[in-house]
Amino acid sequence: MGIAILALMAVGVVLMLTRVLPTAFALVLLALGISILARAPWTGDKNSILTAVLQNGAPALASTMIAVLLGSWLGALLDETGIAATLVRKIVEFGGERPSVVALGVFAVSILCGSITGSAPAAMLAGVVGIPAMSAVGVSPVVAGGTVLMGVGAGSPLELPVWQFLADALGSPVADVRSIMIKLFPVALVVGIAYVLIETRRRGARHAWAVKLDRPKARVRRGDAPWYALLTPLVPIVLALGFAVPIVPSLLAGLVYALVTTTKWGELNGRALRSLYKGFEVAAPPIALFVAIGMLLAAVKLPGAKSALTPIVSAISPSGAVWFVVVFAILVPLCLFRGPLNVFGLGAGVAGVLVTGGIYPLPAVVGLMASYNQVFGVSDPTSTQTVWAAQYAGVRPEKAMISTLPYTWVVGLGGMILTAVLYL
Repeated sequence: MGIAILALMAVGVVLMLTRVLPTAFALVLLALGISILARAPWTGDKNSILTAVLQNGAPALASTMIAVLLGSWLGALLDETGIAATLVRKIVEFGGERPSVVALGVFAVSILCGSITGSAPAAMLAGVVGIPAMSAVGVSPVVAGGTVLMGVGAGSPLELPVWQFLADALGSPVADVRSIMIKLFPVALVVGIAYVLIETRRRGARHAWAVKLDRPKARVRRGDAPWYALLTPLVPIVLALGFAVPIVPSLLAGLVYALVTTTKWGELNGRALRSLYKGFEVAAPPIALFVAIGMLLAAVKLPGAKSALTPIVSAISPSGAVWFVVVFAILVPLCLFRGPLNVFGLGAGVAGVLVTGGIYPLPAVVGLMASYNQVFGVSDPTSTQTVWAAQYAGVRPEKAMISTLPYTWVVGLGGMILTAVLYL
């Protein structure tokens, strides 16, 4: 039975890679297929397909869905109020004609945006102004797009919705996830800075006057935000990290701060509702994915699936800290192209088996999946942020992958070494 389940998972990977089915649809079908192979009954109050997998699995990641919605809402506010654009413009003005300085500034803004909301919205917030600005001072297009992606990736360990997802999906306390992500952040930050400094110098200055940043006066006036409003991205991070405030209240505080510091009293309702509706549009795709992931996690936790998969996964999983790092570092490419180690896809099911089977301690699985997410979130040419940033910079997503993958692989390796040292 275990071999049949693994074969079914392989079919699911092929369906997602070939885009025959969207990821969410493929994961739902996988959940049903695994449940049937695990001989779960269709009906009943416990361990049944209709109740345990579909009914209870669908809202299993509800806390994550709320966090994603609030993060998307806050991202929409950063866009509408001009906070993100103002941050980028100030950096460009400070950097002048120095490519490395401008790129580092955009990288810093991308970290802030990535800490608020992930995927394409974060790349757009920093990249709409930042990529043309970098191109105008001579940064090559592939490095301009890669700088935004590396910044978003460096902000990912501080992204509260990601904390909530890992906590919900793997059954880990948020405090433990926070501890792991804080340790991962310096690795992503240092490697990201190295990418900017090395690549801007290695590729040289290429002044692309054709894409020189246009900043019409009307747009600047409309987009400028007060200096104190620019602190908005830090509000939820400071509350969650410094004061251990739960994730949802921290994000709500950021929303309130953004509204109060940028909006006249009479316009609060209109702006709040308008940005909320935009947030719903942005959050809809990941929420649909999280519904499917919840079902898949419920399926692999069924007694039949657990008893069938645990011996196989245990036999092929590396033992010992050194082999843990070596083997999983070699397998990094399997988190790309929606592969089986992508935690926002089939990787969630793999992680679920590692946890329920007791193959590794729970914090080690969290650290492993967080390390893989650092690679996927930046270098996967099928991820929305990579596609958007590359195309906006005028290059193919595959070029962005080639440019960033050596660096994100190092970040992933660093995360795995930390995980092995701390938890194995």
